[in-house]
Amino acid sequence: MDYNHRKLEKKWQKIWDREKLFSINDFSKKKKFYALVEFPYPSGEGLHVGHAFTFTFMDAFTRKNRMEGKNVLYPMGWDAFGLPTENYALKTGIHPQIATNRNTKRFREQMKGLGLSYNWDREVNTTDPEYYKWTQWIFIQLFKHGLAYKKEMEINWCPACKIGLANEEVVDGKCERCGAPASKKKLSQWLLKITKYADRLTDELDLVDFPESVVASQRSWIGRSDGVEIKFRLEKGKDYIPVFTTRPDTIFGVTFFVLAPEHPMVESLINLEYKAQVQSYIKASQEKMELERISETKEKTGVFTGSFVINPINGKKIPVFIADFVVMSYGTGAVMGVPAHDLRDFAFAKKYNLSIIDVIKPKEKILPKKTPLVISDSTDHGVYTGEGILVNSERFDGMPSQAARKRISDYLFTKGLARDSVQYHIRDWIFSRQHYWGEPIPMVYCENCAKNGITFWDRPEEKKNKPLFEPEKDLVGWFPISENELPLKLPKVKKYEPAGTGKSPLAVISAWVNTKCPVCGARAQRETDTMPNWAGSSWYFLRYCDPKNKKRFADSKKLKYWMPVDIYLGGAEHTTLHLLYSRFWHKFLNDIGMVPGKEPYQKRRVHGVILGENGHRMSKSRGNVIISEEMIEKFGADSLRIYLNFIGPYDGTFPWSTAGIRGARNFVERFWKFVQSEIKKENKKSDKEIGILINRLIREVGEDIDSFKFNTAIAKFMKFLNETEGKQISKKDLGQVLKILAPFTPFLTEEIWRIYYKKTSIHKENWPKYNLKLIKKESDTLIIEINGKVRDRIAIETEISQKEAENLALSSEKIQKYIKGQAIKKIIFVPGKLINIVI
Repeated sequence: MDYNHRKLEKKWQKIWDREKLFSINDFSKKKKFYALVEFPYPSGEGLHVGHAFTFTFMDAFTRKNRMEGKNVLYPMGWDAFGLPTENYALKTGIHPQIATNRNTKRFREQMKGLGLSYNWDREVNTTDPEYYKWTQWIFIQLFKHGLAYKKEMEINWCPACKIGLANEEVVDGKCERCGAPASKKKLSQWLLKITKYADRLTDELDLVDFPESVVASQRSWIGRSDGVEIKFRLEKGKDYIPVFTTRPDTIFGVTFFVLAPEHPMVESLINLEYKAQVQSYIKASQEKMELERISETKEKTGVFTGSFVINPINGKKIPVFIADFVVMSYGTGAVMGVPAHDLRDFAFAKKYNLSIIDVIKPKEKILPKKTPLVISDSTDHGVYTGEGILVNSERFDGMPSQAARKRISDYLFTKGLARDSVQYHIRDWIFSRQHYWGEPIPMVYCENCAKNGITFWDRPEEKKNKPLFEPEKDLVGWFPISENELPLKLPKVKKYEPAGTGKSPLAVISAWVNTKCPVCGARAQRETDTMPNWAGSSWYFLRYCDPKNKKRFADSKKLKYWMPVDIYLGGAEHTTLHLLYSRFWHKFLNDIGMVPGKEPYQKRRVHGVILGENGHRMSKSRGNVIISEEMIEKFGADSLRIYLNFIGPYDGTFPWSTAGIRGARNFVERFWKFVQSEIKKENKKSDKEIGILINRLIREVGEDIDSFKFNTAIAKFMKFLNETEGKQISKKDLGQVLKILAPFTPFLTEEIWRIYYKKTSIHKENWPKYNLKLIKKESDTLIIEINGKVRDRIAIETEISQKEAENLALSSEKIQKYIKGQAIKKIIFVPGKLINIVI
């Protein structure tokens, strides 16, 4: 038969849909296996080969697990809320829901075209009211338990689009939508207290198998710092300003003091002589983005207030500056400047000609005599940030810095000038968005209840229910809608333009906004902000377990059966915020008894990136996007799958190569012809060597798939084809080869299997087992080297251990003459290949 991939692939797509080949049953006696890939945002451009890269090797992995007899949950859905679809609606006049429906349909067809074995009967869509009903329900539970609150705060603002922007919507200080410079605006926002879970989000990373880079990213974003809060008294008056530091051992090196421009004590500290320039500096600071202010590459600037504080350890006067690199959202909004031991402080001290005092010296640089005080303004002054021995620190001189931290802290504790403190980089999650295309936040505000000081927790039916966390006190008049009213649906409107007031487009739809208070029945207004795009993706893995449930987000027994996710594959761009937010929601839901387990994902893996053929990241503006649909039409899905699995390690970065996919097509056609040619010969038995090759192939390909080494698995198939040339192979043995190739080329192998073997799918077959004894009988050659030079070759069994190889090498007469009287420093062993004796 000729290899007509278009006809063949369309045929099997239809048959697999009709047979519901990949549907599964909950509570099967088989071992459960939950494999998850991040669900995509369904853009209008459709799937590109970057998507296909991720999906195809994970598909091969799950197909093997299915063939091993596991009950595999491998679902797919759509993360479809967000600003891009709203922008598309504004540009084209097509309703976001219509655009989303079109895009998801196209994505689904393209995924089926790739032969992806998803459980399509478990598909979810974050924009489906039956889905976001439960997103809203979770928000209400967060509110009830004191984790959701309202606060007026500064946000990123686009004066051209007249909308608030999330941090991720500001690129290089400009609005992602229109390119206008972003500014700041004070708005009332909903926040979630993710900070209440900061310790658990850090500590419980020890319970999971995440790559070190992912763990480091999570820990860095949370940014827990254990230190002390030290009080610096104002020179004039009795007030104190607390400072958080992790290095109290450097306190004798403090030569200046810095406050954030927003610090509440700034006004009282400004000396009349410096008032104009300080106020001018504060005004300029308020126009800057926080990310810009704290950037490591930004030049450090500040302004002297004319005031001083007193160093509590030695009574010295310290000048107080205002500087925009200090922010109120971290620590206490104040910093003690130690320029000799902090790079940022050093740059600031050099700029304003401030003293630099060494107080920590590396151990190897300590002189026998007491080191004299060094006050330097030289440009070549070194900044030492490590541990060492204290100098210029009075009675603490000569003490190791780690011990000094405790001694200095204890001394300040006894004086009432310090206390233990823990600070975090992470901040409460800003949950409001001033967009149309998002989940409506299911809250109402009643002015009548607000006047009477009534909160949700004042209601008689709520007084008996103790929340997990103490609710904020300024939530008078705010109430969730009744859970019976969920989902609170987005109104269908013709215009999605922002209201221009800092509120979402929903604010102008009075018929939707105006409602009744659920407590007193008076007139009330709905919240008009919508949820961020992170909301729907923070729990979707739970809905896959029970996607049709109308009574709760998922049945507890099904959650217990399927959770946690056994392996979760995603991109590096989502290893911080998405992982953090979804882990936070899962821990909260576990706390209120709704889900099992402390962590949602047992194992996380991070895939690589396919670049355009020119080596640049794929984008429409560069004109280098490769659409998977076009490649499938031209070369076939199996060829594309082989190419993407063979291109390199799953976590690498590679440019697309059209020549590469042509090579993959050649391999597929060659295999197609090889199998049919051998089957027609009707060989009853294979050559002995073929049995060894097939058993080795079963073992090595299986191990490679389990280890995510898809590229080396494909390479072994190519090698196998070369090694079998001219040898006799039976139909039965060919069937074994088809089974282990099936995860990579599902269409081709299905076609051959159902014609020549069985009428049932090859994808329902068991994964072949190898005969270890047969593999062990294979002889190979062990190369023996001395200091990297080949000195002997010995016939061995492939499976010998390092100990066995060492014994063989050291007993060789050729080797003994080289090592006699020599000391063996180390032995390097490459299993089945070589041993190198270093003398």
